Amino acid sequence: MEAAGLAIFMISACAFGVLLEHPMSPLHQAIEDPQVRRALMGIAMGLTAIGIVYSPWGQRSGAHLNPVLTLNFLLLGKIAPWDAFFYVVSQFAGGALGVVVADAVVGFPLRHSGVNYVVTAPGPWGAGVAFWAELLISAILMTAVLTVSNTKGLSRYTGLFAGALVATFITFEAPLSGMSMNPARTLASGLSAGDFPSLWVYFTAPPLGMFLAARIYRLWRGSQAVYCAKLHHNNHQRCIFRCRFAELEEGE
Repeated sequence: MEAAGLAIFMISACAFGVLLEHPMSPLHQAIEDPQVRRALMGIAMGLTAIGIVYSPWGQRSGAHLNPVLTLNFLLLGKIAPWDAFFYVVSQFAGGALGVVVADAVVGFPLRHSGVNYVVTAPGPWGAGVAFWAELLISAILMTAVLTVSNTKGLSRYTGLFAGALVATFITFEAPLSGMSMNPARTLASGLSAGDFPSLWVYFTAPPLGMFLAARIYRLWRGSQAVYCAKLHHNNHQRCIFRCRFAELEEGE
């Protein structure tokens, strides 16, 4: 389920990347302003993320779709090490497979330099700025996920908050780093493109940003304030995590 979730996310990213950024695309030609195209890409990917979170599979797996998110829940004691290992492996495999499937379906337009398999790369300000930008947005996402998912009355909307942040970051932050927050997402595009611009940024900044955010959250609300690792728990799907969500619902 985690593999399929990130595969779907990558297929969507590739498809909308071609529609919005390939120079021969009618949509690209109709919308000259790159900021508007980024906003549309953000909306598309935000809705894709929301759809995956609230899908039956997303409800069951927790819809992490990101090895950094999974590893932080491991450090927070909400997921067993063996489960975390297979989550991470599945996320990397699913992301890579998603781009391969998109390449097989879309073909040459996805390989065009204007799209380049939607590779994430630092903007004109360089890798240093990209690093700090990735660290910041990753910390914001982790803070939002932990705060909303562990707040009674708001937890059912965690997927909406996450999707809205994805849309916002793509719209406004993408010129700085390409907007990744996810090593599996970045590696998936890089493997198909044979292009890994400043790969170290995407394997260091998101883990550091999310780790710091999780530590601050734990200091702020206490070690018992993380109830489960699911992004959407208000459903009847089985939970495999070290779950105390019933306590949150009961208001304890």
